[in-house]
Amino acid sequence: MKLSENLEQKLRCPATKEKLIRKNEFFESVKDSSIRYPIVDGIPVLIDDKKSLFAVDDFKQKVNTTFNLKKQSMLKETLYELIPEISINLKSKKNYSKIIEILPKNAKILIVGGSIKGYGMDPIYDNESYEIASSDISFGPYANLISDAHDIPFDDEVFDCVIIQAVLEHVVEPERCVGEIHRVLKDSGLVYAETPFMQQVHMQQYDFTRFTHLGHRRLFRYFEEISSGPVGGPGMALAWSYTYFLRSFATKHRMSRLLIYFGQFTSFFLKYFDYFLVDKPGSYDAASGLFFMGTKSSEALSDRDLIKQFKGVL
Repeated sequence: MKLSENLEQKLRCPATKEKLIRKNEFFESVKDSSIRYPIVDGIPVLIDDKKSLFAVDDFKQKVNTTFNLKKQSMLKETLYELIPEISINLKSKKNYSKIIEILPKNAKILIVGGSIKGYGMDPIYDNESYEIASSDISFGPYANLISDAHDIPFDDEVFDCVIIQAVLEHVVEPERCVGEIHRVLKDSGLVYAETPFMQQVHMQQYDFTRFTHLGHRRLFRYFEEISSGPVGGPGMALAWSYTYFLRSFATKHRMSRLLIYFGQFTSFFLKYFDYFLVDKPGSYDAASGLFFMGTKSSEALSDRDLIKQFKGVL
């Protein structure tokens, strides 16, 4: 899935914010021909080397960044499939159905962190009328743009919707990223985010932040809320905590993996409690992850109004 010609024309330099034009196997700034960005296997690499955690050369050389791109053996893949998941997402499918109801036909959608397909996102990709920019700082089966969410390389007010699922914990400045999302959305454009609350570190060194329900809402204070709440509840959070408790006894990678597998086999059932718990007030205080869906606004939610939206146990 390549970036459409229409969306290519909306690209801009992540460093200077000037327009870019395509020239063979690179994009060049219209104002400074010395500023160029490569196209690797048909995918533009629009990274500001001076500000990003990642470098353009990482992608030229196809080194691993956040994901291991090396193909696993058939045996390993089979073993992974046999291990029960401790995670459960009870809201994504319903939320994406709602998004499709709201969006116009031929909507332009930016998926931040989209090198792999997010849970429940099939209806978005299956809709052939949508123009999708699937950006990430890793290559992957669905990526058609390499870019850093701190400097989204598009013009203002391009997209009808921005989706950022399980990404904001992995950026160093979440507010800056949400500000960029606000900038590239059209007036009243839609944002959908899922972000962890009670989860342990994942993706190694690229994991920085967690949010409570109100903390997440404040992050999106320049958006009018449609809905928000837990996507994974206390059962999932407990399974994660127990599994990582076991893992903490390990000092070597192999032992760590064995303890994680044992933890998953002995705690996966806890997630099923979330079918009963996820919408209860206590889940807002102990959710594994949260979602926010809202529309772009020119006015910010005040902190006094923010605390009135507390939905936990009083």
